Amino acid sequence: MRSARRLKLRNRGLALGAACLSLAIAGPAPARAGAATPIEHLVVIVQENVSFDHYFATYPRALNPEGPPPFVAAPDTPSIDGLTADLLRRNPNAANPFRLDRSQATACSPYHGYALQLEAYHGGRMDRFVEALGPTGQGCDPRRVMGYYDGNTVTALWTYAQHFASSDRFFATAFGPSTPGALNMISGRTDGAAPADLTVDGRPATVAGVVIGDPDPMLDDCARSELERIAMSGRNVGDLLNAKGVTWGWFQGGFRPSARADTGKADCGSTSRNLAGARVVDYNAHRQPFQYFAATANPHHLPPSAAAMIGRSDRANHQYDLADFWDAVGAGNLPAVSFLKAAQYQDGHAGHSSPLDEQRFIVETVNRLQRTPQWRDMAVIITYDDSGGWYDHAMPPTAADPTPSGTCGKRLGGAVASYCGYGPRLPLLVVSPYAKRNFVDHTFADQSSILRFIEDNWGLGRIGGGSLDERAGTLANLFDFAGAGGGGPVFLDPETGLVE
Repeated sequence: MRSARRLKLRNRGLALGAACLSLAIAGPAPARAGAATPIEHLVVIVQENVSFDHYFATYPRALNPEGPPPFVAAPDTPSIDGLTADLLRRNPNAANPFRLDRSQATACSPYHGYALQLEAYHGGRMDRFVEALGPTGQGCDPRRVMGYYDGNTVTALWTYAQHFASSDRFFATAFGPSTPGALNMISGRTDGAAPADLTVDGRPATVAGVVIGDPDPMLDDCARSELERIAMSGRNVGDLLNAKGVTWGWFQGGFRPSARADTGKADCGSTSRNLAGARVVDYNAHRQPFQYFAATANPHHLPPSAAAMIGRSDRANHQYDLADFWDAVGAGNLPAVSFLKAAQYQDGHAGHSSPLDEQRFIVETVNRLQRTPQWRDMAVIITYDDSGGWYDHAMPPTAADPTPSGTCGKRLGGAVASYCGYGPRLPLLVVSPYAKRNFVDHTFADQSSILRFIEDNWGLGRIGGGSLDERAGTLANLFDFAGAGGGGPVFLDPETGLVE
């Protein structure tokens, strides 16, 4: 009996060995129909207002004082384009960069308007951040714009960078605040706005049909007054996905109405309390880019007709609350492409959120995604819609011909006339079984590179009309599609950011 059992185990071992050998020869499993790579589910987490140096200035070296979560990098961690000793001690700005710790996670928001950002960058001198963007007002120190966090506070992002891939050459497609960044991510362009010239809160929001500020979408019940709203013409990635029958959705905290008038008009008044104890309105309309386009808007914030329809065309028109995303996941109906936007208290925007608030959101989201069956063919991109005005030392490449007056004119490469870009450098991380391990990509990319990755992976074609997707840098270098994939999940503690 024993010999027969040994023979059976030996034969089973040989069979398993043969199967492994067969897999090794065959390489990674081919992507199923519709995807050009093994990535069949893409989740893009779009956070708020962080420059690259604000979170990664000294990566991978953390101070590690007593008390906060310690961070110790792997010995083979690659170098990044962070702050050198010279920039830390003899910076051209009115203050040197300085470290912020966990007790300083709640901060005043720097100014980050289009014109003020250009003033701070000062034609490449990078020396007027304090004067142009430094926060002022009660209790705000303008020198705070030079502050940065390290791995003792933004611990989760540094931990993800250790286990997956990140970029230190990822830029905003243009200068400006949240709305231009969000529009560039889904369409590669910010022209085509109506009204063409609009002022919001005393500052230009659109100029000659180009969005440079934060007007609200015309097609949104929860937007501000009609005098502060715009609509966008042209196409976005949602149109391309619909044309190919690829499931998708934008999921945002607070999108579900807190009340509805007899007329059907939605009211988005729900609030949440952040870690500092402040109560914050969940939804912000100007951070929802698909609401600017008639073809992809859900003006009355209508819910999906059923969990099985999430990602497909129905009354919700692909625009959802964050809770709908998890309903879809629970129903085994995860869309191929999902954009996630945290409620404001967890979106990382200084003034109403913090690195610790957003760490909780990001970690809890990624932990849950790694427990889904779709994790084996998933990529999660973590990035930001704009720099928030925080200091970053890297001068972006020029994407527009300067005019004699020093402003920006015609885009290079045949793109439409627009305003100055590329803009400030932003964090970008890829968490995926197919992400390169402990890897930093130094090749140029921008917000429209996310759009291009979606277009290329699902064979959608291009936006056209001068969209910068035509010349966007690739994100492919962050992945290892030639390898076997199947990298194990990395579960983090939402409070400490360390591996559980």
